[in-house]
Amino acid sequence: MDRIHDRDTREWLLTNGIGGFACGTVCDAHTRTYHGWLMAALEPPAKRTLLLSRIDAAIEVGGQKIPLGVNFWVSGAIAPQGDRLLRSFTADPVPTWIWGQTGGQTEEQTEGEMNWQLQRRLIMPYGLLPASQRDDPPGLRNRTLIHYSYKGNQPARLILRPLIADRTLHYQQREQPDLQFVQLVESNRVLLQAKTSTRVGTSWQLSWTVGTYEADGLWYRDYHYPEETKRGLADREDLYSPGRLTVSLQPGETVTIGARVRDFDRYQAREMLDNTTFDRLVAAEQERLKTVFAPYQYDRSNQESNQKPSVPLQLLQASDRFIVYRAVKNRPTMIAGYPWFSEWGRDTLIALPGMALTTKRYDLAKDLLRTCSDYCDRGLIPNRFPDERAEPSYGSMDVGLWWIEALGLYLEATQDWAFLVEQYPTVGKIYKGLTVGTLHNIRVDAADNLVTWDVPNLALTWMDALVADQPVTPRKGKPIEVNALWYSALCWAAKWAEQLQQSDRGEHLDRGTLANQARRYSQQAIQVKQSLQKFWNPAANYLFDCISPDDIPDASIRPNAAIALSLSHCAFDTEIGQPVMQTVCDRLLTPYGLRSLDPADPRYEGRYEGGIWQRDRAYHQGAVWSWLVGAFVRGWRRFYPGQAIPFDPEPLWQHVQQQAGLGFISEIFDGDTPHLPRGAFAQAWSVAELLRHWEDIHWEDVHWEDVASRSDR
Repeated sequence: MDRIHDRDTREWLLTNGIGGFACGTVCDAHTRTYHGWLMAALEPPAKRTLLLSRIDAAIEVGGQKIPLGVNFWVSGAIAPQGDRLLRSFTADPVPTWIWGQTGGQTEEQTEGEMNWQLQRRLIMPYGLLPASQRDDPPGLRNRTLIHYSYKGNQPARLILRPLIADRTLHYQQREQPDLQFVQLVESNRVLLQAKTSTRVGTSWQLSWTVGTYEADGLWYRDYHYPEETKRGLADREDLYSPGRLTVSLQPGETVTIGARVRDFDRYQAREMLDNTTFDRLVAAEQERLKTVFAPYQYDRSNQESNQKPSVPLQLLQASDRFIVYRAVKNRPTMIAGYPWFSEWGRDTLIALPGMALTTKRYDLAKDLLRTCSDYCDRGLIPNRFPDERAEPSYGSMDVGLWWIEALGLYLEATQDWAFLVEQYPTVGKIYKGLTVGTLHNIRVDAADNLVTWDVPNLALTWMDALVADQPVTPRKGKPIEVNALWYSALCWAAKWAEQLQQSDRGEHLDRGTLANQARRYSQQAIQVKQSLQKFWNPAANYLFDCISPDDIPDASIRPNAAIALSLSHCAFDTEIGQPVMQTVCDRLLTPYGLRSLDPADPRYEGRYEGGIWQRDRAYHQGAVWSWLVGAFVRGWRRFYPGQAIPFDPEPLWQHVQQQAGLGFISEIFDGDTPHLPRGAFAQAWSVAELLRHWEDIHWEDVHWEDVASRSDR
């Protein structure tokens, strides 16, 4: 086992609910720039900063020093290779490693034979204080705790060397003469801060329950991150070690280490680190999740029985990892994926039904909708939300329409008509922006009432990859799923205007205006439905993917037709819907989702690999997207009611349990078999759409006693 690919490089993830996270691999080697144990969100959920990369550990037993870490080096060396002694790994309820060594062949050990076991657990406690403990602004905590427990037939010493940084999420740290790490050693803790001639870094601390700390200050140069090499990105880093902690342990003894940002912590005096802290925090997190999912009867004992659960505990837990606090708005938002994504409007709105409605987190749904509507400008909602010092990016034409679709699903689930009154003006803003015309020449074509756009060098739909500033799938003109969303939005708007007109909820709204709006929306919906019929391509038994500004239809077989057939209001009848869904099933469906392009198309790219340009060319030209499982399920149910959905969920469920990001669903997969997972290892809308349709898919072949099983090494 001396090669990278011999290692178990599946990934684990912890999050803290304010944008901070920790992640790494089962074998304990860091393979990405994004791996680290304290990636703190200093301006939640933004300004994510790596402070504690990891702690390299060695154990001394019987006069022998045994390193337990695994590091990849630019030279090609792998040293040390502590994973040879790794006996087990579990990801639930917290990442847990057990290393061990047995000196004899029988259970009875003679004097001098080594028989030891070291367990390490990590937790990143929830970072937003309960409402009862909050000030204004709320208290935020970025911290990670590491707990070691020792068993053996003789005493041991644990040598722990923290490796630290102070750099942003996407960029590696390199040793520089100007970069210094100042440390102040106190009893059972060390205060740390990076400094250069032009900036002062984040103030944070390491603390411990027992042990002796020696400051030495060493640079460790040229760590290698092989996953970045594969992606054609910078792949090396230098890390600083301020010192080492030595802990003497008798069998049964433990040590707990805490890493925490000090600037945000006004409650430090309230919690003293001791040997009970870690288990108390694990229990507190389980109780928090139980409260969050109380409407869904979050009960581990029920989930571990042989009875078929409504939604597996693992998916519920995964869904919560993407929900984070947005300090600027003082309300929740959603991270699109880990480890490198931030807040994305489209992803949030597509994920919202599964994340918030299926789980009955209705207040969360309202907050997500409010955040999106707050940023509505000229009829558009940004796909990327800004941090405190940045401007939003209005580079998408469909996000506002996804907002209306999500609002409609929320109202259907809750009958919360007061919220409709609150948000109804945003519906009007989106409608006006499209009909009058807005950025990027996005507008409604007066000839057929379809939404169109025509600007070079942009990609305004969800297929938005660019290579050398040129869109891979430009889709200028009238994209099918955008206009299907437009039709559904008009149907929703007509319904809402009529409801408000006939009720006393919108007393401050003029009834005559509402009546005119209901009539206009309804008439326009009829016109859009008629115009959408020209997307039918009988030669392919499919819908054209886009109609260009020159009225030239694009016959590419892409999953956007499935999206069009999956929305709350559908403009197509059975004679069109059934052959389209059958074509989706025959040409695009895989065990992990829908391909983004028909494999028979000469532009098809079956593998997502190589440098950034090679990968971006394949991103929407064949890569499989798991979130599209939801569109397929909804379309199939609509046009083949009562028939079994032709999708076997077992491979995707096995992926959740055993591949890539343990407990999560990857962003994409290769279009070609064996459909290897690619991209971000944990994607919000992938998790959300499986959660949303868990009960809709035929699960007879799933071994339900395995649903709640842990992801063991």
